[in-house]
Amino acid sequence: MRSLVTGGAGFIGSHVAERLLAAGHFVVVLDDLSGGSLANLPEGVEFEEGSILDVTKVDQLFEKYKFDYVYHLAAYAAENLSHFIKKFNYENNLIGSVNLINASVNTNVKHFVFTSSAAVYGHSDTGCKEIEYPTPCDSYGISKLAVEEELRVSHEMFGLNYTIFRPHNVYGPRQNVGDKYRNVVGIFMNCLRQDKPMTIFGDGGQTRCFSYIDDVAPYIVKSPVIEAARNEIFNIGHPYSTTITGLAAMVASVMGKTCIVTHLTGRAEASEVAVSHGKFKQVFQPSDSLALKPGLEAMFDWLKSAEVRESPLMPVEITKNLPESWRVAK
Repeated sequence: MRSLVTGGAGFIGSHVAERLLAAGHFVVVLDDLSGGSLANLPEGVEFEEGSILDVTKVDQLFEKYKFDYVYHLAAYAAENLSHFIKKFNYENNLIGSVNLINASVNTNVKHFVFTSSAAVYGHSDTGCKEIEYPTPCDSYGISKLAVEEELRVSHEMFGLNYTIFRPHNVYGPRQNVGDKYRNVVGIFMNCLRQDKPMTIFGDGGQTRCFSYIDDVAPYIVKSPVIEAARNEIFNIGHPYSTTITGLAAMVASVMGKTCIVTHLTGRAEASEVAVSHGKFKQVFQPSDSLALKPGLEAMFDWLKSAEVRESPLMPVEITKNLPESWRVAK
């Protein structure tokens, strides 16, 4: 099988590429290295530096390699920041995805795997089941839902098969802990690495499910060959939630640091996130999810020798209601 992995030099993408190689695929990685790193690339992939926004580049790659499968993981995943970078968000997360869908249809790709997000559910308190129509509450979630709908209608119109995953709060080795806008586990570890207090928006009572990378990547990889996963949407990730305050205490404990927290003004976000995994379990029959503490320990072991790259400041398009701690990004 010839497989394309977009964002394959990034966190989840590099793990997907690695597992595809192990399964015998010929793997091409397309990444613009805006968030990923060459150090993340597994040995054996064909690397193409470029953006999914470059239509000419995308079309040339699809014509050259005649991909069987496309694994689309390239995205700028910062839900709350997306309110303030709408144009950037929609270009990178929606228009770029459409470029890939067009090329997939035109070259008869067999299966398109898309990593959406639990952000499509917004502030839902109904258990976040795939059968409910989601109502996202930020621009990032809206862009992800729009791509899901494009895949649905592209299947109906052109026969492009797909599988959609909605992961939530994935963490683990190769995550960019230098990104100050997303991935709270990485943000906490980076703060403690520099002996700085961890910052929490609001009182820290918000609950989230944190999902170790090995509970996500293997199922993304195998989805095209599972008949029951064809043209379906799946929540994927850890089934049990933790408060942000509890996460901070556990990260500090794992790193052998004192838990010191600075509370920032709260922001508009869901207080509790409970995601249903019944459909995923029925189709994929996964092994038990890794508990949070050993997952954090594995990530910290990797971080001890990892090179931390501070992410560039994001050019903000709207400054109204921008959290004070992000105002340096003007």
